[in-house]
Amino acid sequence: MLAWTVDHSALGHLALREVSDPTPGPHEAVIEVRSFAPNHGDLEGLPGLPDGAVPGWDAAGVVVAEAADGTGPRLGRLVASLGPGGAWAQRRLVTAESVGTVPAGADPDATSVVPVAATSALRGLRRLGALDGRRVLVSGATSAVGLFAVQLAARAGAEVVATTRNPDAHERLVELGAYEVIASPSDLDRDVSGVLDLLGGSHLVRAFARLTAGGTLVALGHAAGEEERFAYGDLHGDGNRHDRSLTTFFLGAEEDLGPDMSWLAAEIHAGRLDPVIAGVRPWQELPDAFAPGTERGYGKVVLTVG
Repeated sequence: MLAWTVDHSALGHLALREVSDPTPGPHEAVIEVRSFAPNHGDLEGLPGLPDGAVPGWDAAGVVVAEAADGTGPRLGRLVASLGPGGAWAQRRLVTAESVGTVPAGADPDATSVVPVAATSALRGLRRLGALDGRRVLVSGATSAVGLFAVQLAARAGAEVVATTRNPDAHERLVELGAYEVIASPSDLDRDVSGVLDLLGGSHLVRAFARLTAGGTLVALGHAAGEEERFAYGDLHGDGNRHDRSLTTFFLGAEEDLGPDMSWLAAEIHAGRLDPVIAGVRPWQELPDAFAPGTERGYGKVVLTVG
């Protein structure tokens, strides 16, 4: 089969090559990949992977071989799949625990954005507790995770404040459910009871400063590439700052993701959740699609596997 493999002598650390078909164990099924949507972490991690590795966490595909032990998705089902590597190929191995089943007739391109981006947003927001009637900040709202977080938090009844430094994105974020769009947590006119932070660095520090007593910040992304530096007094609990918390998040450590991926895929298929796809391209164009300086819209770029 063909797969994008790590090749540190090639442009973008990638080469499309023939590799051996995956050999399933008793608990593994095989899917024929239809679409995948590279994540920021996938691309950033390429220099650290060994030559020959097949990258990619998430992909949508059709089951072409069921697991021998009878677990997992049935033959012919479209699934959203999640796993540390192996997605950028014509076929990949999956387990019952690593897939969400998708409604018949669902779009593989839209399904491919579910495993990392949409599921991270959903699980991250759950760390904040019940959202109805609360004021919640999504810091870095034009990231793929942020775009889903804005929608999901608004649907849960939150007053969503979204941050972006791009004024052209304001209208789109309001369409997705943002009550207010600002450039930075420093621009908040009122404090918030929860934060989903996709940026890290100084953005995280400023967002934590605007939490009310009992509020929680979930550190879900680190796109800013900065260190987090808290000054003396930033962690004091006086002045309505008591019992604030900061929690880290890693999707790979989360359990039982299949039902959530299935629900998210169904919501997208029904038109109740916007997948916010920035573009769809043939998978042969992967390096060009993410080359430095390439302009992309909001959301994920999806690659279709022919």
